[in-house]
Amino acid sequence: MLGQLLVLFGFFSLILVMIYWINRAVRLFDQLIADGQSAWVFLELTSLSLPGLIRIVLPLSAFVAAVYVTNRMSSDSELTVVQATGYSPYRLARPVIYFGLIVAAMMSVLTHFLVPMSTERLVQRSSEISQDMTTTLLTAGEFLTPSDGITFYIREISQAGEMLDVFISEEVSPQRRVTYTAARAYLVRTDGGPQLVMVNGLAQDLNTQTDRLTTTGFDDFVYDIGALITVDTGEERTINGLTTWELLNPTPELLDMTGKSAAEMVVRGHDRFAQSFLGFVAGLLGFSALVAGGFSRFGLWRNIALAIGLVIALKILESSGASVARNNTDLWPFVYIAGFAGIGMSYVLLWIAAHPYALKRRTHKTVSAT
Repeated sequence: MLGQLLVLFGFFSLILVMIYWINRAVRLFDQLIADGQSAWVFLELTSLSLPGLIRIVLPLSAFVAAVYVTNRMSSDSELTVVQATGYSPYRLARPVIYFGLIVAAMMSVLTHFLVPMSTERLVQRSSEISQDMTTTLLTAGEFLTPSDGITFYIREISQAGEMLDVFISEEVSPQRRVTYTAARAYLVRTDGGPQLVMVNGLAQDLNTQTDRLTTTGFDDFVYDIGALITVDTGEERTINGLTTWELLNPTPELLDMTGKSAAEMVVRGHDRFAQSFLGFVAGLLGFSALVAGGFSRFGLWRNIALAIGLVIALKILESSGASVARNNTDLWPFVYIAGFAGIGMSYVLLWIAAHPYALKRRTHKTVSAT
């Protein structure tokens, strides 16, 4: 049973990850291609987003695998035969518990290590891409408006990075507009930010209040374009890129960098443990819901519907608990409410499976007394 659970868990995980990944990749592909990035950058960024997608998918895959295997074994009367030999529902749940522990271990590796590492790397690569001026602002053949009152145009960019026929129109004030044109220009990186060196050009200063135009020719002129481009230095760290240890033991530097309070970061750290806990609960809940129905010639569709309803209720509890903990950080234990509720639901369902006639006897006694 454990072998079947692991095989189907891998199959369903692969299918769901592919669905999520394609949905995300299409949007990212359009954005990167529009910015002039290469296919290699696209593959790198989508690969870095995979750990986060896998973390979302694994609990759902565990639940689907447990429901599928349990339903198939029940339809083939395998569970009935095993129970007839004296195996209780608690004993039958043992491989599912082992399976849940494996899923929880995988979730722990993802939430505590792989997802923070990939998030941190993704932020760094996004910062590096944003600093690539030739693929963001310096786009040939298009009139761009990087900020209010400024229009930028380049006719062509050579393979050597030389810009040909540059046009910059800047509204200095409501009554004054300055226009720069140059035959060639070069982008130079300095400690003070990126500078545009224009060669063999003309500066035209128009005062609309006096209707006076002043022109100045130049052999070379330096224009500061650092103010036109918002460059992410990548020095700040996001809260999702921090390790669990850093979240549970935040330093003043991390608090200033992320802009979060210490209590908020502690809640985020416990939330990672809660997600791993849900990876353990998901499969056990699916198995318990189907075992509680016993054997039926008409299938276990009602129990499957029950299992789906319980998972939905579990997700609602998870969202509610996380919301309560984030609104009042002193109530951080609420992030675990979904996991413990899932354990409680599973135990009740297994108890019903182990005592199938208990409820019927109570009902019969009530009717007789009446």
